[in-house]
Amino acid sequence: MNLHKAIGTIGGLTMVSRVFGFAREMLMSRIMGASGAADAFLVAFRLPNTFRRLFGEGAFSAGFVPLFSQRYHGPGGLEEAKKFSEEVLAVFLPTLFVFTVIFELIMPAFVWAIASGYADEPGKFDLTVFLTRITFPYLLLISLVSLFSGVLNSLTKFAAAAFAPALLNIAMLAALILVPVGGEKTALALAIGVTIGGVMQLVLVWNSARKAGVSLRLRKPEITPSVKQFFVVVIPATLGAGVYQISQLIDTFFATRLPEGSMSYLNYSDRLNQLPLSVIGTALGTAILPQISRFIAKGEPDEAARVQGQAVELSMLLCIPAALALAVVAGPLVAAMFQGGRFTAEDAAITGNVLAIIVMGLPAYVLVKVITPGFYARNDTKTPVKTAVVVLAANIALNFALIPPFGIYGLAAAIALCSWINCVLLYVILRRRGHFRIEGWLWGRIARQFAAGLAMGAALWGARTLLAGFFDGSVIERLFGVMALVGVGGIVYFAVAWTIGAMNRDDILTLLKRKKVS
Repeated sequence: MNLHKAIGTIGGLTMVSRVFGFAREMLMSRIMGASGAADAFLVAFRLPNTFRRLFGEGAFSAGFVPLFSQRYHGPGGLEEAKKFSEEVLAVFLPTLFVFTVIFELIMPAFVWAIASGYADEPGKFDLTVFLTRITFPYLLLISLVSLFSGVLNSLTKFAAAAFAPALLNIAMLAALILVPVGGEKTALALAIGVTIGGVMQLVLVWNSARKAGVSLRLRKPEITPSVKQFFVVVIPATLGAGVYQISQLIDTFFATRLPEGSMSYLNYSDRLNQLPLSVIGTALGTAILPQISRFIAKGEPDEAARVQGQAVELSMLLCIPAALALAVVAGPLVAAMFQGGRFTAEDAAITGNVLAIIVMGLPAYVLVKVITPGFYARNDTKTPVKTAVVVLAANIALNFALIPPFGIYGLAAAIALCSWINCVLLYVILRRRGHFRIEGWLWGRIARQFAAGLAMGAALWGARTLLAGFFDGSVIERLFGVMALVGVGGIVYFAVAWTIGAMNRDDILTLLKRKKVS
């Protein structure tokens, strides 16, 4: 039940962040619409986010958490782990600073390479460059956040790191509230809010690490044996993340060549898709990596596989209904969340269709988060690189094949298909090496979860028809309709899942008993 508790902490606080994120997106859609200024800001926000994922969250955690855990649970204890963190920070910080300065200087060329479709509209291109120069320091700030978050997660103190993203959303919400005029002025306020949010996040996790007994001091940069070991692990992970982020930039490249508003449609649909991915997938991946690393270090691979199997079962129990529900009610959900002001009914309809396609890859997204710790815990960051290269090639081919006939919908389909290609490749490799396999009982349980999801989908379709009038009404009526659909879907899914054995009843009953005792 420790896994359930960790996931509850991470997932719950991530949900808080997502609520603020939805409030931000709902306000932004109404103030900015699917306009050229909105597209420019979304590109400016995506670029530092892309490199943040490259240098920060995934790759950094893959190298840092297992090595920190080895030292923390070894003879040297916390002091040795702290020394390792300081040595990494001493090299990490100046590297990020130089990288940021270089990209600030070459920003026009960089933006042109990614969004040259905007070059035909000089005002839009210049605005994108200007906004990206303001948002790009977020890369430096959030990468440092990743280091301190890695320390906290290794100490199994998940709360601060899980809540930190909420501060970014709060800062951007404040920008929208203070500058609600729309257009370039609001886009500028949002860009400034991004960097301020990064500062707030860094202060939070730095202070939390200090309270946990890890006050890192700045050392002179030095390539120590520990830093060499870190780079041996993290460079392949960075290359793997780099391939994936190149794939993301390729999606941006194609999206900027589609009609105006396409970046907005992709952003708002991905916002809804990211909710279960972050709450379920990221929470599981963050929670199980330290546990798997500990069992591998102790020479207990069966226990590591058990944790991974438990994570697969729990992830599919929550993710399958989320994906099916989002696909069935995509249109009404998008209309309720984003339609209004400058975001028209037509914009909402296109975004809903994009969402219904993208969520078909949601189970695979989540499974990748659960599968990859099986490699990272064994200090194997090279294998995900190789699979990522295959996925990148598939992504390019699919984009060229699907976008000309289907436009933004083809781009969404390519994103979903590539997630499944990545998931299948990683699982097959892990299984062939004997590290993890989905046993027969787990396949059966997943099949029952899917059956319960289909029953829920049918119920949602019927409820959506009955509630159709609400989705053509006011914002309050639309939100009420969505809440009714959520209630119907949740009741039907979990009732059917419980009845047909799609969940571990003993775990659920034990959890409920513990709550009563507490």
